Amino acid sequence: MNRRVVYTRGGSPASVLTVIEEPEPTPGTGQVLIRTTAFPVHPGDLQAVEAYPEEAAEPVPAGVEATGVLEAIGPGTRVAPGVTVGGRVTVFPQPGAWSQWVVADAGAVVAVPDELSDEVAAQMLVNPLTTVMLRREAQEHPAFGYDGLLVQTAAGSSVGRLLTGVSLVHKLALVNIVRSDRGAAELRKRFPGVPVVATEHPGWADEIRQAADGRPVSVALDPIGGKLSESLLDLLAPGGKLVNYGQIAEEPISVHASTLLHKSLTLRSKSIGRWLSEVSAERRASDVATAKLIALALKDQFDVAATYGLDELGSALEHAVRPGKIGTVLVRPW
Repeated sequence: MNRRVVYTRGGSPASVLTVIEEPEPTPGTGQVLIRTTAFPVHPGDLQAVEAYPEEAAEPVPAGVEATGVLEAIGPGTRVAPGVTVGGRVTVFPQPGAWSQWVVADAGAVVAVPDELSDEVAAQMLVNPLTTVMLRREAQEHPAFGYDGLLVQTAAGSSVGRLLTGVSLVHKLALVNIVRSDRGAAELRKRFPGVPVVATEHPGWADEIRQAADGRPVSVALDPIGGKLSESLLDLLAPGGKLVNYGQIAEEPISVHASTLLHKSLTLRSKSIGRWLSEVSAERRASDVATAKLIALALKDQFDVAATYGLDELGSALEHAVRPGKIGTVLVRPW
């Protein structure tokens, strides 16, 4: 049998997600069968459940990323180099990844390097690909990598830590923003020398200007939104760009047109879903290869907040949205 997580209507994930049992699936042409060993609970997974617009006639499968062991290859199916029966793989995008058995499009399956644990492999694609996407968006600014400074909020998050690591490798000037002094202290231990500012201080914006030391704040990356995004717009130098890639805040971003016009600011949004629909097959393959390199180079930054069993799904969902957690919540479905 196959146990998998589904929902039939939008709402609070803890209320609408459920585990059902079905027969073990069989791969067809162009597909492979994966026995899942772990899957991550991403904020985007939960937002998709909350935003589901209607009552579904059939159960909607949950999750988009998982790691496991390749158990079978469908007839006439070509797989990527390194993908073999019995080998470890990660799959993304895969609707229904929160499952014991996954029948996946062979083109979405990536071999896992031997050096990576299942804990890292379960996070090997979505967060590193988001990092690649955001860095590309930032580097389109003419000052990026030269005199311009990059700031990012939620810098202690999984994506935030990877962005910091990538920025250090490429010697890009960066100031990190977190909510609390506790989070700032943790981040300073991980990345000595990278300035960190906590927004619990009333004068945090002035602290960023001080850390910039005269350099223009050219690009800001923000997954939160709301009032924080408005403050970042004030920080940006003329010609600066704010890139939003999340919706953590409840309130909207409220900005007068004059704020954008007088400083020639750009407000952009990016998401991993848009990455999937916008990039070419060649760029996607290149980005996946880069994501694997990030996972190998920064594997110590793939923290796991906690690991749960499928029978503990409710606890996993609660932990995934718990303020102050460090790392990604994983579920082992067996």
